[in-house]
Order: sequence, then structure tokens, then C-alpha cells
Amino acid sequence: MKATTKTEPVRIALVGAGNRGQSYTRWVHANPDRARLVAVADPRSHQRDVVSAGDPEVAQYADWREIAALDERIADAVIIATQDRQHVEPAVALAERGYAILMEKPLAPTEVESRRIVEAITRTGVIFGVCHVMRYMPYTDLVKSIIDSGVLGEVINVQHLEPVGWWHMAHSYVRGPWRREDLAAPMLLAKSSHDIDWIRYVTGKRIAKVASFGSLQHFRPENKPAGAADRCLDCALATSCPYAAQKLYLKTVREEGDVWPVTVITDEGTEAGVIEALRTGPYGICAYDADNDVVDNQVVAFTFDDGTAGTFTMTAFSEQTHRRTQIFGSHGVLDGDGESARVVDFRTGEAVVHQVGPTGAANAGGDHGGGDGGVMNAFVAAVATGDRSFIRSGPLESLDSHLTVFAAERSRHEGRIVEVPRY
Repeated sequence: MKATTKTEPVRIALVGAGNRGQSYTRWVHANPDRARLVAVADPRSHQRDVVSAGDPEVAQYADWREIAALDERIADAVIIATQDRQHVEPAVALAERGYAILMEKPLAPTEVESRRIVEAITRTGVIFGVCHVMRYMPYTDLVKSIIDSGVLGEVINVQHLEPVGWWHMAHSYVRGPWRREDLAAPMLLAKSSHDIDWIRYVTGKRIAKVASFGSLQHFRPENKPAGAADRCLDCALATSCPYAAQKLYLKTVREEGDVWPVTVITDEGTEAGVIEALRTGPYGICAYDADNDVVDNQVVAFTFDDGTAGTFTMTAFSEQTHRRTQIFGSHGVLDGDGESARVVDFRTGEAVVHQVGPTGAANAGGDHGGGDGGVMNAFVAAVATGDRSFIRSGPLESLDSHLTVFAAERSRHEGRIVEVPRY
């Protein structure tokens, strides 16, 4: 059947109005000719108000179940941006109601739940995408085009690094919602499923076997410096500690105002609000006293189906910057830093640097290098036209990447090489 273009803006409902949901709806508000926010569901009234941006026509609900229970669909599509462990129920229920769905990654914290979502999507046939935003970055287009051009020859080996950043680790994975596997997901899934998926996408190769090693090495009570206080605001070591909370949040609110990550820790968005949050909330506790258990460093070694190989490294102990990748081919090598790619052609000895241009910072405060806007642009186009080819991260592609992560976690816990099951 030939796709027909929807002439009216695509109607969007948001489920989960936290930082990620707010990022995607900023794109909606900035593109009123293409999309319109018609509803938001979140138990927190402040977050609903932020997302609604003062528009009284945006219906507000405390629970997504209220949207699912309506007699008629209130929107063309739903963005699910709840916490990781709250994805399955709304995904299944809203797919059964016929909504197109864009889901924040990961699909779910377990293989069984992830397969349940994909089964529901397959059964209902709704348009579906996962926010593997790295697939939609202009930099990704550059790297993939270089590989696809054949200048590197056959891809033999990949080395990929995710530098999480010392302060980002402390914010999100030591003090924040993703600090514990039982609250969210393993670090490799919650943070680095992007990277495993990206390697799969740019190379066009399926990962067949994995071996992984990782640990929570530093952010542990026994590493707490002598004389450190329980809270950063009371600590005499704040100036020498790289993880002192006031260095991040007070500096940000003073220099940039009410932006991420300040928006995560307080609804007030002022210096006084930040101080109160650090005095009483989880973001002000000593980074060595948190109840975190996710790893702060991890390595995944893998082989592709064709026998070629690669490695992925995630580390907290770095600057918070773009990923770095080296792709070694039979006829050339690519060295990428998230903004440019230097290619050496073995046949000529020539080195060429390909620039992407400014696309924003690598983190949630900078559109993930153009990826957040890219995934929204693609999803809305797919819903408007009915053409699913706009979506690069559909249910089966995303499940394949998730299965690789689950296999790597089994390897890390069991100390063995694990074969990645086929979806």
C-alpha cells in the first residue's frame, strides 16, 4: 500500500515527563507544523506543567492508564519515557490500543520483558521505534557512509570507547535513578546499550559471541576519604574531591541557570533550590556513601558472525565527551571522535579528515550530538507518512542489540564466553 502523507501535525502524547520526555517534547514545540503535543501523563504536576509549556489544550493525566482507558485514541502516537522498569505495561497496553510508539531505551531490564514488548508490537503491527539516538546523529551518518563506501575495505576490527565522565557518573549512576540494577538496569543496558547498538548499525555486522569484564571499583564506602562528611555541603574536602556535588550543580545554576542536570535535582531551578536539594536529597550525599551497585568500568570483547572482532570499553573515569572509535579495515583505518573522522587509505597513504560540524554536546543537555532531534524527526515522518523506513531502530533491530547486552551481562557474572541468541 502506498504511504500517504498526513497533512495535519502528528498528535503526540507523552508518558513520562522527566528529562528525556522533556527533551523530545522540546522538539515537538519547536516544530508545530509537523507535530503537536496533545497530552502528557506523569504523577508529578510540575513536570506535566513544564512539558505542557503553558498550553491549556494539552490534556494532563497522573497515570498513563487514563489515556489507555479513553474510548477513543487521543493521539496518533505516544512517546514512552518512563523509568526503565516502567516500560512494559504501557508499551503493551498502548500498542493494543493502536498507538504508534516511540520508546526511550532500553526496551526493558530483562530479556523476557523485552521480548514481550516486541511480541506485542509485532502482533498489533503499530509503528514502533526505540530511542537509540546515536543511530540518528549526523556523525553516525558520516561514519557509516565511509564504511559503506568501501574505502576501508573489509572491516576487521572495531575499538569503541564510551567516556561517561566523572561528574556524569556521579550524577546519574552513583546518586541518580540508574544507580542500582534493581531500580533500573545494569550499566551496560542503561547507558551503553547505545554503543553496542551503534557498533552493530555502522558496521552492518551482527555480534555473535561476547566476553565481558567489569566491576564497581571506586564508588564504594571503603574508598571514602578520611575526614569526608556524609553530605557534600558539610564536607571540608569539597575543594579537593572531584565528586563534590556543589561543584556541578551550583556552578551550573550560577552560570547557565535552570538547565540539565539542575532540572533533575530540583523543581525550583534557583541557587536556593539547588542548595536545599543538596542538603536534603540524594544528589547531595557523599559519592562514597550511596547505595549504588552498577559498575563504573566495563569491557566487552566480541566476535561478529563473520569471525572478525572488536572491543567496547565503558569508563566513568574520563571527561564527559563524545565517544571515540577506531575501525580497522583491510584497506584503511578510521579514527573518529564524535565530530570528525580521520581516514587513512592504505592504497595511497593519503589521510583525509571528514568534519561533521557543530551538532551539540554528547550529553542530554546538548541533544546527544543531534541524535535526539534526529530520532524525533524520523519517528514523526514515519507516523505522518506510514513509511516505517524512516525509523532506523525498529523492534527487531533494537531487540538484537539488547540480546547482545544481556549476553554480555551473563558473561560478566558467569565468567565465560556467551553466544548471542538470535531474535
